[in-house]
Amino acid sequence: MELSLSSLRFPQNDIVQLHKCSQPVSFHTFSNKKLASKSIFLYRPLIWHQPRLVRFKAQSSTDSNASDDKHGDDDFIIEDVPHLTHFLPDLPSYTNPLKRSQAYAIVKKTFVSPEDTVAKDIIVQKDSPRGTHFRRAGPREKVFFTPEEVRACIVTCGGLCPGINTVIREIVCGLKNMYGVDDVLGIQGGYSGFYSKNTLNLTTKVVNDIHKRGGTFLQTSRGGHDTKKIVDNIQDRGINQVYIIGGDGTQKGAAAIYKEVEKRGIKVAVAGIPKTIDNDIAVIDKSFGFDTAVEEAQRAINAAHVEAESMENGVGIVKLMGRYSGFIAMFATLGNRDVDCCLIPESPFYLEGPGGLYEYVEQQLKEHRHVLIVLAEGAGQEYVAQSMQAFQEKDASGNRLLLDSGLWLTQNIKDHFTNVRKMSVNMKYIDPTYMIRAIPSNASDNIYCTLLAQSAVHGAMAGFTGFTVGPVNSRQAYLPINRVTETTNTVNITGRMWARLLASTNQPSFVHYCQTVRERVDKQTIDAINNMQINSI
Repeated sequence: MELSLSSLRFPQNDIVQLHKCSQPVSFHTFSNKKLASKSIFLYRPLIWHQPRLVRFKAQSSTDSNASDDKHGDDDFIIEDVPHLTHFLPDLPSYTNPLKRSQAYAIVKKTFVSPEDTVAKDIIVQKDSPRGTHFRRAGPREKVFFTPEEVRACIVTCGGLCPGINTVIREIVCGLKNMYGVDDVLGIQGGYSGFYSKNTLNLTTKVVNDIHKRGGTFLQTSRGGHDTKKIVDNIQDRGINQVYIIGGDGTQKGAAAIYKEVEKRGIKVAVAGIPKTIDNDIAVIDKSFGFDTAVEEAQRAINAAHVEAESMENGVGIVKLMGRYSGFIAMFATLGNRDVDCCLIPESPFYLEGPGGLYEYVEQQLKEHRHVLIVLAEGAGQEYVAQSMQAFQEKDASGNRLLLDSGLWLTQNIKDHFTNVRKMSVNMKYIDPTYMIRAIPSNASDNIYCTLLAQSAVHGAMAGFTGFTVGPVNSRQAYLPINRVTETTNTVNITGRMWARLLASTNQPSFVHYCQTVRERVDKQTIDAINNMQINSI
């Protein structure tokens, strides 16, 4: 008998082991309190109230005792997302309109199988368990909304990022062109717009060319999240699909909205589209806008290089985005090849002493008469805080307001060489951060944003809710929201990509972080910084 993930429904808070065999299937359900064994024949979609871990063991009836390897049977774990039918079990389903789509008529397999999953890890050993998987994104054969009943809304929150307008456009166009949905509202001004501002009626004509503009067509804001007031507004307006574009703080808000919707038992699908220019979202391959940011950063780096090499003892410094993760600085450096040193938050550095930044800068000036440094905005914050003897407050999203490490580094290098080394240096400092985040997305990000938007639309129409979307190993997947908010993706400074950068720049690795230098930084200052809440924009 062939097992289908879509034919089973399991009790909550249990781990279930499934065995594939030629006899009627026996399901052994384990809990902390009891062990039950029973035969089950259910044919409802596989739904879980909260993100679930389900272990699936594939085993032939003829070799059940034959496996003597380290792990035994293959271990298959699915982290699934909620579905409307969990709290609305009598919802009817309908045939997907894509069956009648002329565009999709050429597709050999139009609909994603209920059994399709995406592996979290694709590099495995021979005896490795099969590991964690996520539900594959895409259109389903059955949907839980008719085009006539859908009233969708889109909201953008947090900081700007290239590609936001493309996501908005493709949600509207995807709903209309794939599912025949005409009623889409734009919530203006972030979460607070649900209860404090008017809405826009979004049609394919209205959003036709917004992808050519930077920023967000719907405007944005930080904070303003009041779950009950937002869900009250959703109910009052008759909205039943909510698309939320934003960073981890915004996605936490999306999870709160989903929980309130479920508590009230209303038919509303909540879909998140993760956004952060820093590429610091966990699990997914990358965030939209990142490619555009890396490409646009080249202009600033090239300008700083021209300025530095055109002057005797020229020092060019470029500050890029990277609050807690240095991906933009790292990739921009690798893509440029003129950069002599890249400083990121993940790799502590020190200024003075053997192997320090000052020594390396002086060496470069003697050999090449100029030096070019790329700095992520979050790098060196402990030094800046110590020198200013003050802490700045957090913004409305919970992010700490960073001190300007670029200006601090520029001034310190100038003071050191002028006053200590008695050398004349010409400093050129460029901060293009707001210019980069305000531009339209490039072609690569436009395609990526389209995939994200269409995956979110397919998921909401199929009845999934409380989920977010993104590529996992190059395949679009539906993820539990907590998976993209519980940790921050950071550069692995013991990994190959950072090693490639060190080989490109020949900069010191700073791995032997001088303990005496660390002790000069006030312990209370470091502790206060380390205890600050980490949120991506």
